[in-house]
Amino acid sequence: MTVRTVSLVTLGCARNEVDSDELAARLDASGWRLAEPGAAADVVVVNTCGFIEAAKKESIDTVLAASGKGAKVVAVGCMAERYGRELADALPEADAVLSFDDYPEIGDRIRDVLDGRAHPAHTPQDRRLLLPITPVQRPAVAAPVPGHGPASGPRPLRHRLGGGPVAPLKLASGCDRRCTFCAIPSFRGAFVSRPPAEILAEAEWLAGHGVREVVLVSENSTSYGKDLGDLQALEKLLPRLAAVVGRVRVNYLQPAELRPSLLETLAGTPGVAPYFDLSFQHASGPVLRRMRRFGDRERFLQLLEKIRAAAPEAGVRSNFIAGFPGETDAEFAEVKRFLEEARLDVAGVFGYSDEDGTEAVALPGKVPAEVVAQRVEELSLLAAKTGARRAEERVGTVVEVLAGPAGHGWAAHQGPEVDGVVTFTGTRPEAGELVRAEVVRADGADLEARLLA
Repeated sequence: MTVRTVSLVTLGCARNEVDSDELAARLDASGWRLAEPGAAADVVVVNTCGFIEAAKKESIDTVLAASGKGAKVVAVGCMAERYGRELADALPEADAVLSFDDYPEIGDRIRDVLDGRAHPAHTPQDRRLLLPITPVQRPAVAAPVPGHGPASGPRPLRHRLGGGPVAPLKLASGCDRRCTFCAIPSFRGAFVSRPPAEILAEAEWLAGHGVREVVLVSENSTSYGKDLGDLQALEKLLPRLAAVVGRVRVNYLQPAELRPSLLETLAGTPGVAPYFDLSFQHASGPVLRRMRRFGDRERFLQLLEKIRAAAPEAGVRSNFIAGFPGETDAEFAEVKRFLEEARLDVAGVFGYSDEDGTEAVALPGKVPAEVVAQRVEELSLLAAKTGARRAEERVGTVVEVLAGPAGHGWAAHQGPEVDGVVTFTGTRPEAGELVRAEVVRADGADLEARLLA
């Protein structure tokens, strides 16, 4: 019997990485052989991203490149889910465009593609409508949710496509917020938490495969547990996870939902990185209201003051949108003033672009494209400067570093692969070791440190 090979290409965020690991496990269980990275395969599965225009373009370019090499190509993931039949019609180079609903039978779906049996692309639907409005009623409803157990059929263990001592671990899927610029809830669906026992079992499996830090990912980690009937479920889960793997980090925190008990847990629990990935998006109150979000410059500074009172060396990263509809010069100046005052470790900057199906498309006062580009450049330069200044403040301090496989590592305040790194001077620890080191130099967001005994 000929063994058929499949290759997975993952684009976008860490949530997609987890989904690809699950798809790989399902494919392996259904008799497919997973090709090594870069090796030829019978079928290439592209796990697409549909967040912003640049990500969608990358997804299309990746499908085209794979098709040009002669393999069958299947598009899955967020862009495939979001556009379905429209994408299939516009991109005939993709031999199939599959929905999240196809994930439980992914092996059979791809086998059909290779054997020439057409699988019609789905008509996109608002996945928020698949689950009850009331969060506590959602666990009883069976709707395919990537990365979840019974809702996606019998769930095999992950097949790690990446390596190293750090791995993302999905905490939840979906989002109940209604930010006017964001289409993600419409195709990722309403918020659903994974049961704590399932998360702990996966963390134990990852630890058994050499993982020393898990990064909890979701669309909104601060909502974890609200559908399980326990608003402090995350505070209870974090120490248990840290006991399993060594260090745990939480991504995707909403400032409006960062309750005092969670702040204290993140700031003061052994094994939990004092790391606050806070989605500010802007600092002008009027702009944030148009985004349908909480806060303003003063409230955000007060929140940062509370964080640093609890953990003075905490890491803080955020993202900002420049050129949102109606953004005036004064409102843009407000976000620049916030960056100067906030002492963030890292800030990502994005230019606003209309996204299909979002309320912001219809908002008046669209900022000209050339002004958006200029503001993105200005804010990016400022973010780099303030981040470098914050890194300089860490010179002379002692940091806990998880050593990576390439002679560098990540301090507790640095998100692996997204923030800066720590390079060791002199003796280097083994990959996977958690060590203490004294910072001797800063270079942008990166640090050099001397290993301590």
